[in-house]
Amino acid sequence: MKRTSRRKALKTLLGCLPAVALAGTGVASAAAPARVVGLGGPVTEIIYALGAGTRMVGADTSSIYPAEALKLPRVGYYRTFSVEGVASLKPDLVLASDQSGPPQALEQVGKLGAKVVVVPSDPTLEALDKRIRGVAAALDLTARGDALVNRIHAELRDVHPAGRGQRVLLVSNHTGKMLAAGDGTAAAAMLRLIGADNVLGTQTGYKPFSAEAAAALRPDVIVTTTMSINASGGLEAFLAQAGLNVTPAARARRVVVMDDLLLLGFGPRLPEALRQLSAGLAAKGSPAR
Repeated sequence: MKRTSRRKALKTLLGCLPAVALAGTGVASAAAPARVVGLGGPVTEIIYALGAGTRMVGADTSSIYPAEALKLPRVGYYRTFSVEGVASLKPDLVLASDQSGPPQALEQVGKLGAKVVVVPSDPTLEALDKRIRGVAAALDLTARGDALVNRIHAELRDVHPAGRGQRVLLVSNHTGKMLAAGDGTAAAAMLRLIGADNVLGTQTGYKPFSAEAAAALRPDVIVTTTMSINASGGLEAFLAQAGLNVTPAARARRVVVMDDLLLLGFGPRLPEALRQLSAGLAAKGSPAR
């Protein structure tokens, strides 16, 4: 399901199902939830950042940070999570990204008695604030949520973008198929925040690309994730892939590799992610033109 159609379906569901709450509605629980399941890596990361990790009884497979989250029982991938897996954990609260689903699955979870709170996933600072405050409110930790938002904004003021003038290609290769990030993605938002030029900025979403297209793009630097490097069999194998191997960036080994959730999660570690990405691009430099 496309992002827009998924959200329309979710809004329809939210409009008719009392058990599912939108973050920020002001609905308060009688008691702070003690058994929590997180659907979406950034959502789970926020729960831990608020100091509520000990309440978690399960999470989806994208919840890879912090290390403690990896020890939790898994309920599948958040976009296609297992209702049975969630139900078996007997949660009193399910915190879900608005990309979780399908919507009917969230409805089923709500009917089984768990409160379901959905938070926005957009890669914007405004949405990040709403994510944090929505999760915090659902956990009865409103003051901690406000403090976390304020800390992130304070740290962002000290981030010095170092991507200006850099033509960057951000690629992902988790499934054996090379995809490049266009506009409307968390990857594009990250590049924009540090002033870098996304060479696929005229496209939307993640797109496969050919060797011919990659050669024409001529990126100065390639940015990718740790999982993409591992899935390719290492850095050398990654750079040798058709499409990448003909780019100036690959030939000069100008590659920045970052932790997946740090780079693409747009979560509470956003200032750290921007500092690391800026430092990586600055270290690789830009070739003389």
